[in-house]
Amino acid sequence: MWSAGRVALGHRRLKIIDLSEAGAQPMTDPELGLTICWNGCIYNYEALRAELTGQGYRFFSHSDTEVLLKAYHHWGDAFVERLHGMFAFAIAERDSGRVVLGRDRLGIKPLYLSSDAHRIRFASTLPALLAGGGVDTRIDPVALHHYLSFHSVVPAPLTILRGVRKLAPATLLVIEPDGTRTERTYWQPDFTRRADRSDWTERDWQDAVLEALRTAVKRRLVADVPVGCLLSGGVDSSLIVGLLAEAGQHGLSTFSIGFESVGGVKGDEFVYSDIVAQRFGTDHHQIRIDTARMLPALDGAIGAMSEPMVSHDCVAFYLLSQEVSRHVKVVQSGQGADEVFAGYHWYPPMGEPDAAALDGSVRRYRGAFFDRDHAGLNALLSEELATDASLAFVTDHFARPGAHTGVDRALRLDTTVMLVDDPVKRVDNMTMAWGLEGRVPFLDHELVELAASCPPELKTAHGGKGVLKEAARQVIPAEVIDRPKGYFPVPALTHLEGPYLDLVRDALYAPQAKERGLFRPDAVDRLLADPNATLTPLRGNELWQLGLLELWLQQHGITGAAV
Repeated sequence: MWSAGRVALGHRRLKIIDLSEAGAQPMTDPELGLTICWNGCIYNYEALRAELTGQGYRFFSHSDTEVLLKAYHHWGDAFVERLHGMFAFAIAERDSGRVVLGRDRLGIKPLYLSSDAHRIRFASTLPALLAGGGVDTRIDPVALHHYLSFHSVVPAPLTILRGVRKLAPATLLVIEPDGTRTERTYWQPDFTRRADRSDWTERDWQDAVLEALRTAVKRRLVADVPVGCLLSGGVDSSLIVGLLAEAGQHGLSTFSIGFESVGGVKGDEFVYSDIVAQRFGTDHHQIRIDTARMLPALDGAIGAMSEPMVSHDCVAFYLLSQEVSRHVKVVQSGQGADEVFAGYHWYPPMGEPDAAALDGSVRRYRGAFFDRDHAGLNALLSEELATDASLAFVTDHFARPGAHTGVDRALRLDTTVMLVDDPVKRVDNMTMAWGLEGRVPFLDHELVELAASCPPELKTAHGGKGVLKEAARQVIPAEVIDRPKGYFPVPALTHLEGPYLDLVRDALYAPQAKERGLFRPDAVDRLLADPNATLTPLRGNELWQLGLLELWLQQHGITGAAV
């Protein structure tokens, strides 16, 4: 803990770089009059430290934390543009009383805020703000619209609660002593073609992608503790393992998870992860989760969610992180490749002629990605929402300059919004719950910039991620590349039955749920009568979506009025 005047900071440290107390936080530099509290990792901190040393700065630790302090002092707010990494920080200036909050370009590290007339509070997780009390916990109606329509993605600055907001990715928020706030977006990827790459062949793009990913993987080896890798057996994680082996990581610890099959849904993909582990000689760990173990873990996973996240992967990542944390403190993960390199099924149709114009691309995207339309949502809710907030959000995002084709519009939205508030948040919440740091090479901002400028048809080729798959052939076995697209299966949450169905029923019929009155009772009754009949376009279980929201609200002690 640290406090001075009207500013107080607190931190709980996961030691990754400079394990000594010299790297402890909050860190104060009395000579510069700066104090910092932050979460994340700066992968190029050694190069920045050397540059700052050349400018006359003296260092008392070997941490990336101190590099941030000196970099901010030397370059001011523009220092963020020099950082390669993931971060959410607060820097307090002793002499001016100014506080600067910032978040990394792809929003890998979260930053939540709550404010009233008297104070501003911020934290790495939403429940931390709830623990401080005095937060307006009514449901935000626009956020609720997004949760139930936009596949549970609630874009910044909104959260499901009216009284909590989150800083958007690639954003600096400056708070002056008088309470004045100034926000600035310091980075945004350009999804148009570059003239200097107009003569690149398909092989040129493949080589450039592979080299950029190679650099991203090497950057994420920076640590004073061992770095492992999550290995699902898909192209993305397999390629990372291959590049880590290429970089000299012999005996690399790799981890795969599998579940019992339920309702005919297979629960593991060990056959592919084993191929990769054997090819590169990794110290491989197969983690098998029986159904009996998963139910109690669900409670912990929901408790670890900073916001309600409907993805079945959450409990998988929660259990996986629990096991992995017994072996290593840092892992690389393949998250983000599908959004960056067009791996999902809705991207190829976005390249059809009818999706070239704005209205056509919105229609195509909505038909593939949205869980329900505005009328369907109002049929579910006890109080009708006036405007189609999710459609308006997507339309506005697609209309912005810097993305000329339907595929580019969808990729820009998914990379800068959906990815941040679904897969990335999921990995961060579940790994950090067990003191494990997850690093995501596919979200290296230079790789993202390169991919954004790549012609869409190269990305959507070969059933999606075409340019990445072809580049991967130089590194990993063909049978891993040419396999059917996999997923992180959690059968018990796809096909609700037994104790999982009981859990959802109890949550939706609980006194708190009835008092809140979010959903029409007849709509809840209908879903519970046939719990596996209604799936969203993305094959999610509609009943689980409702149940998860109530389970999250109840787990975090949120009661009372809905909106």
